[in-house]
Amino acid sequence: MTDLLSSSQFWLLISIGFYALGVEIQKKTGSPVCNPLLIASILVGALLIATGTSYQTYEESGKLISFFLTPATVALAIPIYRKLDVLLKNLLPILLGAFVGSMVSIGSVLLFSHLFGLSESTTLSLVPKSVTTPIAVAVAEMLGGVTSITAIAVVITGIIGAIILPTFLKCIGVRNPVQMGLSIGTASHAVGTSRAIELGETEGAISGLAIGVAGLLTALIVSIGSAILL
Repeated sequence: MTDLLSSSQFWLLISIGFYALGVEIQKKTGSPVCNPLLIASILVGALLIATGTSYQTYEESGKLISFFLTPATVALAIPIYRKLDVLLKNLLPILLGAFVGSMVSIGSVLLFSHLFGLSESTTLSLVPKSVTTPIAVAVAEMLGGVTSITAIAVVITGIIGAIILPTFLKCIGVRNPVQMGLSIGTASHAVGTSRAIELGETEGAISGLAIGVAGLLTALIVSIGSAILL
């Protein structure tokens, strides 16, 4: 049993199985709160605690899953290509929206970190929380942050955005597919985009584009900011 629990392949299968279970639960309930990633995270965490398995052991299986982050992000180009005409017509608003969203995200981290007295290391780790994981980790490393904190923050931000943003945007009167997709993609990266795709192809395409634009803008803003301040 000990050998099984220390096997990265075992935890990989467990992770995939719990995620598949989460997908089925979401299909049956139809509730955005039943996010597959949230369900899988809770179940895997509970099992790790129950079996006394260390995070380091589980991390080995995570490396196998992380390998697919880049191709999964690249695959977002498919809906973008299908809605290329819509993207070109709205290119300037998309760029401006992503820039403002990136600035607000970074600014909110700095503000609340100051208000709550977070350490410099934690603050720097949280700065790229709203961009996709590969870019967020690279930005955190550049700033000298803790990448494990960054990864957790990215996941939490994505899950919260996927659950709350679609309903929140409708409540404040935002129903335009381009605006919906831009808001979701800029604020909650790939996890939010998976939800945007469910709303419609245009929402998914714009959200997918926003991931890349917001990621590049965040990296650029942080690079310029650190060069000026340091």
